[in-house]
Amino acid sequence: MTAPMDAPESSQHAEPEAVIAGAKNAAGRSLRQIAWQRFRKDKVGMAGGIVVILLILVAIFAPLLTAWFGYPPNQFNQQLVDPLTGGVLLDPENPALGLDPWGGISPDHLLGVEPVNGRDLFSRIVYGARTSLLVATVATVVCVVIGTVLGVVAGYFGGWIDTVISRAMDIFLAFPLLLFAIALVGVIPDGAFGLTGNGLRIGVLIFIIGFFNWPYIGRIVRGQTLTLKEREFVEAARSLGAGSAHIVFKEILPNLVTPILVYSTLLIPTNILFEAALSFLGVGINPPTATWGGMLENALRFYTTSPHFVIIPGLAIFVTVLAFNLFGDGLRDAFDPRSSD
Repeated sequence: MTAPMDAPESSQHAEPEAVIAGAKNAAGRSLRQIAWQRFRKDKVGMAGGIVVILLILVAIFAPLLTAWFGYPPNQFNQQLVDPLTGGVLLDPENPALGLDPWGGISPDHLLGVEPVNGRDLFSRIVYGARTSLLVATVATVVCVVIGTVLGVVAGYFGGWIDTVISRAMDIFLAFPLLLFAIALVGVIPDGAFGLTGNGLRIGVLIFIIGFFNWPYIGRIVRGQTLTLKEREFVEAARSLGAGSAHIVFKEILPNLVTPILVYSTLLIPTNILFEAALSFLGVGINPPTATWGGMLENALRFYTTSPHFVIIPGLAIFVTVLAFNLFGDGLRDAFDPRSSD
């Protein structure tokens, strides 16, 4: 019998160049690069991220944008409204024509004007973005700092420290935050802490939102810390004589950056909604400063005659919250180690 012919060499051995190239590609990608590649494939998350960046740019350059269109957010244009009904006129030079069903939308006023006073809605929406993003972002930073510090301390040291911090989290989570915010804003006198007017209101809102929402991220950080402190690299550092400070700052905190970043992007829209709710209830930013919640509160009287006054700030809140949520979901999926490349 004849011996079977040997299989072709190409079927038994991979090309060395291909193996080396694949190894270089696999080894050359960091976690950040892998996450970015995953995130780029997520079209919905990318769209949310683009909208978030545009909103931030709008808030930063709000004075420049309103200067281009020539209408400050608090400038009255009462020649555009009916002095009797307060509705937006179809033609300011001929009031007999009646009210404009489009709310005064024109090349001069891209989103129309408010009833009664005729303030430009585009300018107020732009400045409202600045107010909402400022309060929500700074409050989120306060929340993240407090939650991260207490969560790491509770998770790493455990024992009675963990018990005290965990019970404090339960108390804060059960706290009626909205009622407390309404009461606190109403009793703090003007001039407290050296702040007056909207400076005081913004400071109080940031304190309330940031200080009383830290347990949400604190629980996440505590759970992650409990897992990380049992990992091999932490045990190796401890066996080499590393102290608690070194382990916390060099081993644990760097591995918490990703969940903190992802959760922060999901916390900002919640804070935007909370600030809008307080302004809607009249205990947020003082008028005439533009806020989306305050604009909605003013629009309730005109939703039948000037529906654009309700729709436009409502859409601004909806789009902003949706964009941040989509962006946060995309980041969460991109950094998830169980996701496929």
